Amino acid sequence: MTTTSNFNTWIARSQPNSQAEMRLFCLPYAGGGAMTYRRWADSLPPSVEVCAVELPGRGMRLREKPFTRLDTLVEAIAIAIRPDLDKPLALFGHSMGAIVSFELARLLRRQYGIDPVYLFVSGRRAPQIPHPKPPTYNLPEPAFLAELRRLNGTPAAVLENTELLQLVLPTVRSDFEALETYRYRPEPPLDCAIAAFGGLSDAETNIQELEAWTEQTTAAFSLYMLPGDHFFLDSAQAQIVQCLTQHLQLV
Repeated sequence: MTTTSNFNTWIARSQPNSQAEMRLFCLPYAGGGAMTYRRWADSLPPSVEVCAVELPGRGMRLREKPFTRLDTLVEAIAIAIRPDLDKPLALFGHSMGAIVSFELARLLRRQYGIDPVYLFVSGRRAPQIPHPKPPTYNLPEPAFLAELRRLNGTPAAVLENTELLQLVLPTVRSDFEALETYRYRPEPPLDCAIAAFGGLSDAETNIQELEAWTEQTTAAFSLYMLPGDHFFLDSAQAQIVQCLTQHLQLV
């Protein structure tokens, strides 16, 4: 993927498109990076430019210190993407990225008077529902690794490679800390439509928790349940991108 050269390294574009009518900012799950979205531009309409957000602590920013608080992370993202807000935008986020996208939408509304045309949230319960489990980010390493294996999102090649694991583990812990210390604060619902995606075999998020996202919008709400576990983002990628295409073509 290529990165923007005009201001910073926060945005990766696999297919830069200055003629696009809209930008889709994609936020990663805990421990994930911009590479997750590297092929989305192949299937989305040419009117949409895919802007994958690369957070500190991964990819080309591996040696940068990751954030441990979600509010400061969202503020930093808002500053980084400000030059790219000259066109309509949509937001997509999976798991941790869903909450980051949601809070980013609210911050853009508060600080800049900008609303996304669409918010797509994936694999995450609505923000007003409290976290049902105790924190895991501060677990001893064996227990933390067991949690990563249970979630099934970290490649076995990483979990079995001690040197590589020690390289990425601090970022994953930091992401978990940012997510698990997040506290929802009530604000008026967003004016943009929301579409939520869930995995039929996802033990982390059930359909009722996904349906609760409807409380966060005054506009249309859609829910799609797709085959797969918590990381259906990979296994059902084609279906997700197809849904995004359908919604964004109607905007």
